[in-house]
Amino acid sequence: MDDKCLMEGLLLLEKGGCDLYMHGAIESSTDSVRRVFDGALKDSLSMQDSIYADMEQKGWYTTDNAERQKIDSVRTRYSSTVTA
Repeated sequence: MDDKCLMEGLLLLEKGGCDLYMHGAIESSTDSVRRVFDGALKDSLSMQDSIYADMEQKGWYTTDNAERQKIDSVRTRYSSTVTA
């Protein structure tokens, strides 16, 4: 297994951890439990960001910018369903 595969695995694990911590925070029945989940989520998001930055620097995780026309199209499509 090469470094890229290892980093991809780490990133997927961190994303899964973030999901679990977020749901734990949402479903917490007490403030103290919610704070623990919030802290774990913050730490996990930070690790996820570091892994992503390392992968991006090595060219292992590339993203494309969304085209303005597509953004505007989606905004128009859903603007009537969102109420302020």
